[in-house]
Formats: sequence, C-alpha cells, structure tokens
Amino acid sequence: MSSASTFAKVPLAPRTADTFPQKVNLGVGAYRDDDNKPWVLPVVKKATEILLNDPALDHEYLPITGLPEYTSAAAKLILGADSPRLQKAALQGTGANHLGALFLSRFYEWTDNKPQVFVSDPTWINHFAIMRNVQIDPLTYPYYDPKTIGLDFSGLLNSLKTAPVRSVFLLHACAHNPTGVDPTHQQWEEIANVFLEKGHYVFFDSAYQGFASGDLDKDAWAVRYFVERGVPLLLCQSFAKNAGLYGERVGALHVVSPTQEEANRVKSQLSVLQRSEISNPRLMVPAWYIALILNDPTLFDEWKRDIKTMAHRIIAMREELYNILTNELKTPGNWNHITDQIGMFSFTGISPEQSQQLIDKAHIYLTANGRISMAGLNSHNLRYFAESLDKVVRGTL
Repeated sequence: MSSASTFAKVPLAPRTADTFPQKVNLGVGAYRDDDNKPWVLPVVKKATEILLNDPALDHEYLPITGLPEYTSAAAKLILGADSPRLQKAALQGTGANHLGALFLSRFYEWTDNKPQVFVSDPTWINHFAIMRNVQIDPLTYPYYDPKTIGLDFSGLLNSLKTAPVRSVFLLHACAHNPTGVDPTHQQWEEIANVFLEKGHYVFFDSAYQGFASGDLDKDAWAVRYFVERGVPLLLCQSFAKNAGLYGERVGALHVVSPTQEEANRVKSQLSVLQRSEISNPRLMVPAWYIALILNDPTLFDEWKRDIKTMAHRIIAMREELYNILTNELKTPGNWNHITDQIGMFSFTGISPEQSQQLIDKAHIYLTANGRISMAGLNSHNLRYFAESLDKVVRGTL
C-alpha cells in the first residue's frame, strides 16, 4: 500500500468543514473589517510603497539592539516624547517578551533565589510558556471576577501586598487579554503605591496601545504613570495589532533604569543575550514600516486615523450588542460588562456548557470560557450572534 493513503481518513477540522452560511468565528485574535476581511492599514500600504522605492534601503547588519530609528521612535510612543527617562536611561532592544524574561532570569535578584513571575488569572496563554522556557516559575494572581464579570481588584491588591518583597508581576498595559477588563486610573494609582511599598518589579506587556480606546496617549497612561512614579519596570511592546502586522511580530523591549550608568550595564548584558540568541537582529521590513510611520508626521497622523477606524468600529460593535441584548431582546442578566470592557476581546460571562452549545447548535465559534473577539462581529452577523446568545442564556437554543 502506498504511503499516500496513510492519512486518507483523517477528518477535516470542524471550523473549516462547517458549511453553515451564518457561521461566525469569534475566536481569532485579529482585526477584521465590516465584511469580515483582514484589513491592511492604508498607512502601511503607503509606507511599503515608499520603502520599495527608497534607494537608501539596504540589507546590512543591524546593531545588536535593533534598528535605531525604530526602537527609539517606539520608546517615544509608549513612554512619551518628553519623558525624562527616555532622554537619560531608557534602553531599547528587539525580542520583547522572551528577551525580557531571559534577562530577568539571569540578572534579577530573586527573593530566596526563587525565579517566579506572577501573571494575571487569566492571561495570554503564551506568558506561561515564555516564563517556563527561561526557568521562571509562572504563578497567578487574582484578576478576573466571574461573579461581576469585571476586575477582582481586592484580590489583585491583596496578592500584591502579601507577595514576597521584590516580586515580579506581569501587568497588561491596556486592553487586558483575554478579559478586556482594565483597572481605572484610581486603581492603577493604588497598584503603583503597593509596588513602591513592597519594592515589586513590573513586567509590562503592551500589545494594544491605541487599539483599546483609539487614542495612543490614553492607552499609554498606566505605563507613563508608573514611570513617572519611579516604579522599576521593563516593557514589552508590540505593533502586531495596532499596525495590523500580525504575521510579522514586530516588537520592542524597553528596560527603564534609574540612572544612565545602570542603563549602560543593562544594555551590555542584553546585547550579550541577544547575540547568543539570534546572532544579529533579523532585518524585518515591517520594522522599517513602523520607523517610517512613527518618524514622519504626515504618516503618523494617518496611522492615528487608521487606529481610530479599528478601535471605533469595535466600540460600535460593543454598543450595538449591548443595545440589542438589553433594550431589544431583554436578555436575562446584566450586560454592562460588554461596554465596560475594552479592546479586542470580551468575556461574555457565559458558561463552558453554553459556549459549547453556541458552537454545536449556532455554529458560533468562541473559546470555552466564553471569550469572544469583538473584531469578529460586524453589521452582517451581529444580530445573529446576539439572538443566539439570548437563546443560550434562556436555555432555548
């Protein structure tokens, strides 16, 4: 028998095999337009054309810490162009989450020599693997309260207060993934107070700047506040979402140090780690895109408009979903969390059993914990989703 027949009877995966005309995929973490199509940002198209026709663009080796035009502009974007730390003691490098975790695993002075990082429950699932891969034990702290479908602030604060001194906590800068639940400004201030009291260290993950509210500065508020207060931190920054470069994984690592001397020492060790990991930063054309967009005032303004287009469409979907559930269908329960949450994702508050019913009976694909990608909703499928959600809540689906 030929080897070609070995897997002839393997069934087609359910989502691909589903031919139901009204099927809805709310599991993918990528932006879609109102026609459910991937959207290449117009400003990225312009930047691509400009770079392709730039005779100065070459393929030489980059500095070990990455493309300077990119990393410095990225730091200004998240820290603020007038940040004193930016001018004196901020270090930029590529590699983000992995490199940041690797650096901490080698050089952070862990309490009782126990490398461990506290991550929110829940968090982006890759955070666990990233930490374990560098021999850091990921522990969880309370974050999401299923009873209120909101923030378990008292649990979070208690974890900060009872954790060993100088513990490392991973915080989402904005648009928490996967819950869409963020602390208020007042809550962020209380969190910062405890960090300073306990000497904790922040591992910030910023993957959705601008994508949360449509305002780049507003979404950077927590990071800038912590820097201003002098909370020790590093920051992992991504342009995958807010520039639509999902397959490129364009990111940057920023280690904020209190002095230039310390920044120089950190830079030297990060350079060694980077060299052993990748030899030389990969010359990613998308990094040139971002550098061009951030450093050109006209393109930067256009990018901000593109970000507003994406963020405001998602906000509009939240508002319309809330309106249909609450005012039209009178769906049992309180649905304020739909509009209270922010960013790409929303925790609906339904059970794993109800989520499975939506998959099996309504052909609506979501995660077992009830998380949906708001970017997967549009004017063509929103009502069908709302009506199906209403039925599953009532037990009539």
